[in-house]
Amino acid sequence: MKHITLSALATACASLVLACATLSSAQAAELRVLTHSSFGVPKPLLKQFETDTGVKLVISKAGDAGEMLNKLILTKASPIADVVYGIDNSLASKALGADVLDAYTGPAASRPSAVALPGLVPVDYGYVTVNYDKAWFAKSKLALPKTLDDLAQAPYAKLLVVQNPATSSPGYAFMLSTIGAMGEEKAFDWWGRMRANGVKVAKGWSEAYYTEFSRNGGKYPLVVSYASSPAAEIFYSKEKLSEPPTGSLSLPGGVFRQVEGVALVKGGKERAAAEKFVEFMRSPAVQQQMQTEMWMFPVEAGVARADVMKFAPEPTQFDSPEGKDIAEKGAGWVARWTKVVLK
Repeated sequence: MKHITLSALATACASLVLACATLSSAQAAELRVLTHSSFGVPKPLLKQFETDTGVKLVISKAGDAGEMLNKLILTKASPIADVVYGIDNSLASKALGADVLDAYTGPAASRPSAVALPGLVPVDYGYVTVNYDKAWFAKSKLALPKTLDDLAQAPYAKLLVVQNPATSSPGYAFMLSTIGAMGEEKAFDWWGRMRANGVKVAKGWSEAYYTEFSRNGGKYPLVVSYASSPAAEIFYSKEKLSEPPTGSLSLPGGVFRQVEGVALVKGGKERAAAEKFVEFMRSPAVQQQMQTEMWMFPVEAGVARADVMKFAPEPTQFDSPEGKDIAEKGAGWVARWTKVVLK
């Protein structure tokens, strides 16, 4: 009897130790997620991920995507994250060249995707393009521009606001689209003519869209933004608009398709948890919600488009230099752009 009691006690103690070890392990599964500042997954979904996996998320928003990647590269010896979301196709080659990412080969990496992003698992995509204020153009009776060359002509002087590619992802993407379409020399010739024609340069997207764009009280009826911006105008409208007050022009040479992805960080500590997060970002729930949180298109097959995205038709043409050229020449292009447009 005593033997049996001691055995039972030993078993109970062993179970307690195992339980404590399990709890300790669960508590230790703290996943460091690095994102850009535009990351937007609803809190209930993030909480559900934590409940389902026993992983605590520690999300760090590191500014613009370019700034985020620079931080990842600078801390390569002692990584500040286990998984990173938001590196796009304009930055992917730089990230791969810096050797800060590890390959992921799980289910999300092998399932069909609407778009590809070599080296990362694609999560979403969108289009940087020129948008316009419908009311302004209706009132002025000025025809909409049909080409980038139109924008450099006198009737469109001082009508366009763009973002500085040195400080803005959409600004950088728009610059890349012009180089991809025209080649470096012709593109910078166009930018020089745009400077002479009074193009306005803003630091970032928010300043361009919410301060300088005429739709929001500014002076400029043309703005570099996203093809999904008209849908967002409908979604957030207080007066419940039935038609967007803005439109996208999709000018040839003025559209860049941006593909964002998620990746494991080389040297990250919580590999198993990081892999679960990769799968999470490709889950139907996240793919559905990101459409009206980050205003990007889902890549996962079978995920329905949000109804409001019918106001965000996808451009049929877009341009970009090759990824290796972006990685090798991107910084030089930004420096040349700065000299041509600002100095």
